[in-house]
Amino acid sequence: MVTFHIVTIFPEMFTGYLGESMIARAVKGKKIAVKIYNLRDFTVDKHQHVDFKPYGGGPGMVFKPEPLIKAIDKIIKNKKKVKVVLFAPGGKSFTNPLAKTYAQKFDHIVLVAGRYEGIDARIKKIFKAEELSIGPYILTGGELPAMIVVDAVARQIKGVLGKEESLEEGRPAGTEIYTRPEIVAYKGKKYKVPPILLSGDHKKIEEWKVAQIAKTTKTIKKTV
Repeated sequence: MVTFHIVTIFPEMFTGYLGESMIARAVKGKKIAVKIYNLRDFTVDKHQHVDFKPYGGGPGMVFKPEPLIKAIDKIIKNKKKVKVVLFAPGGKSFTNPLAKTYAQKFDHIVLVAGRYEGIDARIKKIFKAEELSIGPYILTGGELPAMIVVDAVARQIKGVLGKEESLEEGRPAGTEIYTRPEIVAYKGKKYKVPPILLSGDHKKIEEWKVAQIAKTTKTIKKTV
């Protein structure tokens, strides 16, 4: 079982997402575990400050190292197969292959949801943390990236999706998918399901799906 440990200053943000659908079922079925830690609980001053102005000047505030060291230390104590993750625009791109590696290689994944201008750089050095980026854009905090990592890694764990064939990247899946009804009418026009999908010929259907993937890949290459 993989346990996700999320360090954040906004623990309430995770309640709704983690309490629904696939993730909630995976937790209930003990396929995964998710633990949330409020970084402010690891501060020592009465105002529970977690940030301070950066050395050298510059805008915004930076997460201080001491509360994070205390939090991460508590999480990883006496644990093996641990990965500590930070989120940064310049980090390694988070991909399905990486999610699969995490699911197979680690029992504990610590996700630090940073805010403001970022996290004191010494945290990465102390814990040999890996910096990840979930896309070529900037977000206001690491909470959404943390949810994405939990979701993407969890679905790579056997039993989480229920059926192994539900794992899309493990089977041919065209960009076009259809369900009932066979014909949809809208503003005088009829939109039909491709006849091949109604044929019952599974071999030809799979060939059609593969052709759809090839067609889409060719289009993407032309636009890049």
